[in-house]
Amino acid sequence: MRPRWEGAPARWGSATGHPNEAARNRVVYLQLSAALGYAARRYASGQLLDIGCGTKPWRDVFAPHVEEHVGIDHEDTIHGLGSIDLVADAYAVPLPDGGAGAILLSEVLEHVERPGDALSECRRLLRPDGHLIATAPFSWPPHEEPRDFFRYSPHGLRHLAEAAGLEVVELRPLSGAWTTIALHFSYALQRHRRRAAPVVDGLCLAAQRLAFEWERWDRQESLSWNHLLVARPSASS
Repeated sequence: MRPRWEGAPARWGSATGHPNEAARNRVVYLQLSAALGYAARRYASGQLLDIGCGTKPWRDVFAPHVEEHVGIDHEDTIHGLGSIDLVADAYAVPLPDGGAGAILLSEVLEHVERPGDALSECRRLLRPDGHLIATAPFSWPPHEEPRDFFRYSPHGLRHLAEAAGLEVVELRPLSGAWTTIALHFSYALQRHRRRAAPVVDGLCLAAQRLAFEWERWDRQESLSWNHLLVARPSASS
């Protein structure tokens, strides 16, 4: 059964407004929005550091729960510098130890060469009662190349978090296998979109909606396209 993200829509919905959303990935942003909305309500507080923020697409999701949203990204980001409050990379954020109530790493860990070092930096920045909220792909095509280095199983995410001195609070799949298959089908169709965009877009949306609904009864989480990780500083580190 689909996990019940508290307060999130439980059925196929309209566009989320994410700047990257399209017919080929509608279900991606429905599921990310649901997962991050759940995590924001449950774990976000105080100062939020949005590392790898891009255009801050999740600003409105976190705004009711935090006092400050600090967008951090490197100077060569393909998303531009318009929404960035602090230019820095994920390994050396020029902020004091233990000041952040929450850190958001949404679709970032696959793009950093040293994910362990990035998570160690998060551990340094978090308050003792703060939380890291991260999403990372497990099955996804290459993107933002050449800065696309890794894919993460839930076991890999747990290993990296614990090695960085973080205690895993939640580690949950965003989907089952049918959604993952529908997404790969949708992306494979994109080579034909120039000749038949309405047909391709219709097939993509139909496949994703069918998978979304089918997973109410047959949710095979061993092949989720993505996972949500929530972690906090370990008392023993």
